[in-house]
Amino acid sequence: MSLSDIPAEFTACDVGALVEHFFRHESGRLVAALSRVFGLRNQDLVEDMVQSALVEAFQAWGRKGIPENPAAWIHQVARNKVLDALKHEQVVRRLAPEWLRQHPGEMPGLLDAAAFDSLFQEGSLTDSQLRMMFVCCHPDLGRESQIALTLKTLCGFSIAEVARALITSEETIKKRVQRARAQLADLKVELSLPDESELPSRLGAVHQCLYLLFNEGYSSSAGETAIRRDLCEEAVRLIELLARQPGTRSPATFALLALMLFHSARFPARTDGAGRIRLLEEQDRGLWDQALIADARACLDQSATGERISTYHLEAGIARLHCEAPSFAETDWAAILKLYDLLLRVQPSPVYRLNRAIVVAYVAGPQAGMTELNRLAEEPALKDYHLLDAARGELCVRLGDFDAARRHFESAKRKTGSAAERELLTRKIRETGE
Repeated sequence: MSLSDIPAEFTACDVGALVEHFFRHESGRLVAALSRVFGLRNQDLVEDMVQSALVEAFQAWGRKGIPENPAAWIHQVARNKVLDALKHEQVVRRLAPEWLRQHPGEMPGLLDAAAFDSLFQEGSLTDSQLRMMFVCCHPDLGRESQIALTLKTLCGFSIAEVARALITSEETIKKRVQRARAQLADLKVELSLPDESELPSRLGAVHQCLYLLFNEGYSSSAGETAIRRDLCEEAVRLIELLARQPGTRSPATFALLALMLFHSARFPARTDGAGRIRLLEEQDRGLWDQALIADARACLDQSATGERISTYHLEAGIARLHCEAPSFAETDWAAILKLYDLLLRVQPSPVYRLNRAIVVAYVAGPQAGMTELNRLAEEPALKDYHLLDAARGELCVRLGDFDAARRHFESAKRKTGSAAERELLTRKIRETGE
């Protein structure tokens, strides 16, 4: 990635934001490539060196300016830091078995820039990040551990962000990641793409990781911006790679791609000129990307094969109904409610139940929706989930109970780590007559 490839919102004086961008966009691929060289046992070292390279970038770029090719700069520095940490030949031979088996007689110190860059080849499952996702989703790990390890190691999520994505505690995620790494090391897992016959058993976990990666970008759980387009674009890039490969182009793959494209089509209207969140009912539908909506429809049509319907098919169906509604008032809420009922049969998720309750409020009235939400207030997984409080606040407004609405909005504001969501909730509190 050269200067010409840097997103327009970053400038030469915006070093901190640019380093954060590279952390999100490049660190997963870099960790994947270095892990292939030095083995899974050294993943902690690799992650530390990548973090160190990013810190060094922040300091050096602030003094000397942004280099012509920032990605290559970070890759080079991180690689050198790992090699420095393993400079003693005996230590290298013990810690880099993958490299030595593939290159007998050579030491990792001889890995030149061209060889290193080849690890980032795109366009197939030789893509290092995608390859490592399949490695991390080893069938001997539980699904929860597979997802936690992949999000933490390859998608640039912090422990706190993984915990929020999976609606669980940070301590639980920390233990899952540590246990998964130890298991993979004990199993002496090869860092090569699994045999094609093994891909279907791992594909579901990879889908879920990409789904959560896109979700974090679509509605950022922390930081200053409401949308992290770099995360969404990376998720779309990786799912498109899966859609091009014979072993992974399943109906669920196309359904997930359709879902991402339907949501991406609405990006231009999701925030105003100041970066503030615009809710669905406030959005200018004329700004929605009709070409992306058409691509999403085509992907959803392509997913309609086989006998199994996935959650991605149903979620994409809901997103399609939103995208095709001429206005918010003309949304086919009854059809959306039926799709949520099907979703809950496939996967009884508390978040799906929350979304269904909001739809019930549009089909049967706000009191019916509030009854559903009040039941969910007893759900342990949603205890610290700010969107439950926000939804209760919205329905209290519709019911005319502004004091209760304000209390729910204030509770939601305390629970979210997103500056954009806090700003939205502050507006809501003000509108209720604070």
